[in-house]
Amino acid sequence: MDDGMRQARLTVEHDDADKALEALEASARALADEAAGMRSFAEACRLAEALLFASAEPLAAEAIASRLPGDVAVQAVLRSLAEEYAPRGVNLVQIAGKWAFRTAEDLGYLLSKESIEPRKLSRAALETLSIIAYHQPVTRAEIEDIRGVSLSRGTLDVLLETGWIRLRGRRKAPGRPVTYGTTESFLVHFGLDRIDDLPGLEELKGAGFLEGRMPAGFGIPVPSDDPSLRPDEEPLGEDLFTELVEERINSADDPLQGDGTA
Repeated sequence: MDDGMRQARLTVEHDDADKALEALEASARALADEAAGMRSFAEACRLAEALLFASAEPLAAEAIASRLPGDVAVQAVLRSLAEEYAPRGVNLVQIAGKWAFRTAEDLGYLLSKESIEPRKLSRAALETLSIIAYHQPVTRAEIEDIRGVSLSRGTLDVLLETGWIRLRGRRKAPGRPVTYGTTESFLVHFGLDRIDDLPGLEELKGAGFLEGRMPAGFGIPVPSDDPSLRPDEEPLGEDLFTELVEERINSADDPLQGDGTA
């Protein structure tokens, strides 16, 4: 073999060695980047886990993302945590569009004796709350029309105190009555992610809440808690307290007839 051929062969071998070395270096860099990404993701999961455990209220994904390092995708972190906790006694769930740890549904009975018994609402208050949830925005008069009886004094006050309903606006109608709607606290208390997670007609039938033959045309409205005012609503007035007192006085039951159902 002459010197020219030998030199060419050495050059080719040297080039091949350089390419192999470059490939090894690129592979090493990729592995290092992947390892760093995994460490960053694992640290983000630990941070998100700590934030959720420490918070007394459900947290929005945006609030969690603001505390995570780098460009870690918060939705991927939350999905990973939800999958990790799915078989455990505590689950990561979405409530009212936010995230929180909750006792697994099948273990709730174990803690029933430990929980503080909340104040029980009257049947009238529960019916009123249901009407507001499904028919919002709704006025006092409309609630009474749906229930078929007058609303006793204080029922709406009790529901407002729970924080489950709120004053939305005023109906563009004579007297400009106040309209009511549900709040985020309502969703959190009843474990709902969205208001349209409320049971529909078939679910209510299956649960035994509706029995027998339903009247023709009977249906359950699709609830919506969109905070924006509807075309037939207008903003609340500035002197709201005085106006609410006047509305209660105007809608009070006839003292000779007594209150409606409690």
